[in-house]
Amino acid sequence: MTIETQQDIVALKIIGKIVADTLKLMMKEAKAGMTTLELDEIGRAHLEKFNAQSAPKYTYNFPGTTCISINEDIAHGIPGDYVIKDGDLINIDVSAELDGYFADTGGSFVLGKSTDIQKKVMKATREALNAAIAAATAGAPLNLIGKAIEKVARKHNLKIIENLGSHGVGRALHEEPKFIAPYYDRNDRRILKEGQVITIEPFLSTHTTEVEEGADGWTLSGEKGNVAAQYEHTMIITKHKPIILT
Repeated sequence: MTIETQQDIVALKIIGKIVADTLKLMMKEAKAGMTTLELDEIGRAHLEKFNAQSAPKYTYNFPGTTCISINEDIAHGIPGDYVIKDGDLINIDVSAELDGYFADTGGSFVLGKSTDIQKKVMKATREALNAAIAAATAGAPLNLIGKAIEKVARKHNLKIIENLGSHGVGRALHEEPKFIAPYYDRNDRRILKEGQVITIEPFLSTHTTEVEEGADGWTLSGEKGNVAAQYEHTMIITKHKPIILT
């Protein structure tokens, strides 16, 4: 969507804070011995507290409130009976709707002690997100987002999950601009416009460049032993720095 009124900004900030707080709460409450479904229930209860509803469930009938992906499962993991253990790299993606407005956020963390490679991938992915946000200004080519992510990935000798991109958001979970590549696509001639609402969500990894859909029809996974992380914000494009909503 593109911002039309001040009320649009106010409403987006409200749902943005709700999903951001839900993500923080789930990260805080995650414990070894808990199932991913139990962790998802914490997110569901927090969203319901503010009358927000799960965007993936509302939009795609996703079988869960949030997406919880563990280790080689990188995105769209279904909450279930998997028991979380120390050392697991967990990715949580929270998106929700309130009063016709949507926001989307996500983050990766390790339960307990993390390995050096887990630390490296998470730190580099956060750096890639920040670099991409800095490149996202009104009037700039859209593909500078992917160029910034690619530069950071190369700096840290990491791979990019190329078939998972950023996207427009606001009045729906996924809208124009569709698929913002996480790499530099010189053929993409789109320009960022003032007031556009988008996500930026790089996925960096040690080995995998494309995820594959699992038998459950949802979970997207990398190769065995792959370490990957994702961080995501929803934002409004301006002539200067984006307004981060999450």
